[in-house]
Amino acid sequence: MPGMSHRLYDRALAAALVVLAPLVLAFILLHILWGLLTGLLLFPVLPRAASDALVKFWSRIALAALGIRLELHVAAGATPIARTGGSLLVINHTSWADVFVVAAVTPARFVAKAEIARWPLIGRFAAGVGTIFVERGRRHAVKRVNHTATLRLRSGQSVGIFPEGTTTDGSCLLRFHANLIQAGMDAGAPVIPVGLQYLQDGRPTTAAAFVGDDTLVGSMWKILVTPRLAARLYWLPTLECAGQTRQAIAQCARSAIAAALELPERDSASAPEFGQDEEPALGPASAGGG
Repeated sequence: MPGMSHRLYDRALAAALVVLAPLVLAFILLHILWGLLTGLLLFPVLPRAASDALVKFWSRIALAALGIRLELHVAAGATPIARTGGSLLVINHTSWADVFVVAAVTPARFVAKAEIARWPLIGRFAAGVGTIFVERGRRHAVKRVNHTATLRLRSGQSVGIFPEGTTTDGSCLLRFHANLIQAGMDAGAPVIPVGLQYLQDGRPTTAAAFVGDDTLVGSMWKILVTPRLAARLYWLPTLECAGQTRQAIAQCARSAIAAALELPERDSASAPEFGQDEEPALGPASAGGG
């Protein structure tokens, strides 16, 4: 009987989430609009500490609205998050929600494909909060992005990149492209691997995955109607980069994340190298990265 009661509870909860989901979607749109106005009107005049605090606050509200519980795991030997400003964050990529998860922990800015800038509302929001945009398939673009990211890192602002170049369903790690690692090397910035994993009832789930033909609204809906969804963030030790090539650093970051998430590394399904019509070290929804 306890098992039957649990199933009935889950069905009732799922039905309630379906009823509430449209209202929550409307709230999320209003939340994005608030973020857009804040980014455009206040960020230019606020000190960085205040804008960073707003980024974290906004991101935590976004996660709460989506029904995603944040679980933070700081690895032994990792640098305390409060002392990691100006770090290059190397992150595996599953969902457009990844940026909210990371920004709820540390107020990084993210690299995103230029198409995001043209998305209604979200594009303006992303630009307003400092997202770095890059054109796909243009070899000169990475130099401009690295220059901008280097300046941000030297100023003490952390920058997040997604070096797989695309999203996965969370069951493996693709090859980590190394081009945007150069910004960390040029700035002499700490390079910190960050692992992300989505769970339901403590088990990995694809509910938050944004892959294939998924639409943003469809993906939001899937997240909203999934009960007990959690995002687990692994904050891993800073990499030793002295004397390393950017390719070696990228592989070290990948191996560290794979070990933390207990995932296989698969090269065969990886995105093409930057400059060959791929998505460089970014994701489909880096707009939320404040």
